[in-house]
Amino acid sequence: MAVITTPSAASNTVSQSLMDSMNTKSSSGNAISAEQDKFMTLLITQLKNQDPLNPLDNAQVTSQLAQLNTVTGINKLNDTLETLKTDLASSQSAQAVNMINHGVLAPGKAMQVTEGKGIFGIELGSYADNVQLDIKNSSGKVVHSMTLTNVDAGVLPLAWDGKLEDGTTAANGTYTLALTATAGGEALTDAQALAFGTVASVSTGPAGAKLNVPGLGQLTMDDIKQVL
Repeated sequence: MAVITTPSAASNTVSQSLMDSMNTKSSSGNAISAEQDKFMTLLITQLKNQDPLNPLDNAQVTSQLAQLNTVTGINKLNDTLETLKTDLASSQSAQAVNMINHGVLAPGKAMQVTEGKGIFGIELGSYADNVQLDIKNSSGKVVHSMTLTNVDAGVLPLAWDGKLEDGTTAANGTYTLALTATAGGEALTDAQALAFGTVASVSTGPAGAKLNVPGLGQLTMDDIKQVL
């Protein structure tokens, strides 16, 4: 015959006390203090309603206190990280505003030529013994080439005087940069062309500060390789 056991009154009291403790709301506005208050209330309730014949031992109490310290430490760390995140965002916004009307280099293959002059740059992730730069017009024809040798890793700003192979001056407009870098006869994969633009304004939002650069679009601070 199946036997159904009815919980004792003492057991019901303990269960109800634990449920009441978990549902108790801290009057403190601080989230960490609220968690501590809730934990201590739960622990005290356990001690008050423990079975006298089978009380909590020191190891159990110590273990629960250690868990409280761990949770409290994590909450404090999260608060610190949020503060640092806010401070970093404010600092980046201030830096971005200071860059308005400044020329910048960012990844891109387009170069604007005005009055026969164009500004651009290259970025190498490692040393290159040979760098070949071809400047192409809107139809894809190479109108000028540059060769650099023994170039160290880093960002290198460059300029073109607009002179074509036949000695005439290039017309105003957009030209395309084609970059090939080699070391020991092997092509480098960590080389890229950099386009030039002037920061016109700054936009801020949840994603952080964005630099509005005509011809290059919206750039993040990480996109900027050099300020000229």
